[in-house]
Amino acid sequence: MLNNKTVLITGGTGSFGKQFIKTILERYQDVKKIIIYSRDELKQFEIKQNYPQKDFPQLRFFIGDVRDQNRMIQACEGVDVIIHAAAIKQVDTAEYNPTECIRTNVDGAENVIQAALQCGVHDVVALSTDKACAPVNLYGATKLASDKLFAAANNIKGSKDIRFSVVRYGNVMGSRGSVIPFFMKKKEEGMLPITHEEMTRFNISLQDGVNMVMYALENHLGGEIFIPKIPSYKILDIAEAVAPGVETKVVGIRPGEKLHEEMITDSDSLNTIDLGRYYVILPSVSFTYSEEEFMEHHKAKKVPFGFKYNSGTNTEWETIEGLRELIVEHVDPTFTV
Repeated sequence: MLNNKTVLITGGTGSFGKQFIKTILERYQDVKKIIIYSRDELKQFEIKQNYPQKDFPQLRFFIGDVRDQNRMIQACEGVDVIIHAAAIKQVDTAEYNPTECIRTNVDGAENVIQAALQCGVHDVVALSTDKACAPVNLYGATKLASDKLFAAANNIKGSKDIRFSVVRYGNVMGSRGSVIPFFMKKKEEGMLPITHEEMTRFNISLQDGVNMVMYALENHLGGEIFIPKIPSYKILDIAEAVAPGVETKVVGIRPGEKLHEEMITDSDSLNTIDLGRYYVILPSVSFTYSEEEFMEHHKAKKVPFGFKYNSGTNTEWETIEGLRELIVEHVDPTFTV
């Protein structure tokens, strides 16, 4: 799928980008070029230490910001595939710096779209978040706007051979800023801050997120929002898994935070199909494919009327022991309780 292709990853020095690079190099020995596009020279330098130029000549490192359309167009020359992972992601940061979040997450998304259209890119997959579903914070609202931009881009491509789609998933286990590394650090201090005792979240591993993007690249028609079927966890179960017996303290829900996350609302269910392994929210406006054509292509069926996908009402849950095994597998191989 990616052999003899040039792939560009925006925000390529983040947790997802690093795992995606590793996966491409393992699976596609003949990938033509992998362009890591980001604005952090230190993180690029750190990745270069793991991939020396003499051993990995297919890697390219571009300093640039998705806010800069001209630089984005330069970077996309000759590119076949774009994975758009760049974003301002911290909820409280976005609440305090709303304009900066909009410039990166919304204006940046539009710049990626325009660069892809101008440079003859064939496939674009943008990363989203469960916070884009019925958003209550600015971060989620900007990602919803971004999702809509990428879906609608399929309607302005004209005769160009290009497809835009979105992958939306929940909390990534062990990613930067996520709860497990945070709790692992805090347990050394003898107290775990809990936002709310009833809080739940969806859970996905970094590799499963990468695999889902690969699936979308191989199967998308354009306009779909791909959503994984994944388990939920309770915040108190995470605390028990990481630090049994350590004191917890309820500190209150942070600004813009939900008690439970959603990935599909009952309103979304009108446009949602079930692929078996994933759900897909179809574009509300498509001049390229009908609902029937999407369903036939994906060998899918409609979800029931009123269906919704919520971390608090999910039917699949992580156990405390299962979480410990996942921590060893995906976060810290030396972890013990």
